[in-house]
Amino acid sequence: MPGLDGLQVQQQLLEGEGVLPIIFLTAHGDVRSSVQAMKQGAVDFLLKPVDEEELLAAVRRAVERCVALRRAQREVAVFEERLATLTRREHEVLGHLLSGKLNKQIAASLGTVEKTIKVHRSRIMQKMGSPTLVNLVRLAERAGVTPAYGQSARGSTAL
Repeated sequence: MPGLDGLQVQQQLLEGEGVLPIIFLTAHGDVRSSVQAMKQGAVDFLLKPVDEEELLAAVRRAVERCVALRRAQREVAVFEERLATLTRREHEVLGHLLSGKLNKQIAASLGTVEKTIKVHRSRIMQKMGSPTLVNLVRLAERAGVTPAYGQSARGSTAL
């Protein structure tokens, strides 16, 4: 892009959404620039003339990173869709579950009996498509759901 160097272009791309992995290919690289590029998430920083195998390896890493990123994004999107199917009470129970509380503690906190919490917990696990509580906690973490504040990392109320 005219008037911008590679690091500035990388910064602009990072400010947007859906960034693809970046490989720097330059004839005028220095240590400072390469460190900055890598800290900002570049897959590689290659100096010209570049070896064909080295470039192909960098492209493979970039494709692998892109596939992993897309998979994680899909996983979060599915989690958020499922989260939207929970009732208000299930959201409350989920918040307590994510904070590590036992059914008995949740029941006391919400003024109900433990059996009711077990029913809510079972429905939550079913709706969220999670076989275990550990799996559910990991999915919630990836989606940015924080039990302490009941909000996702994106700022929308999640619980």
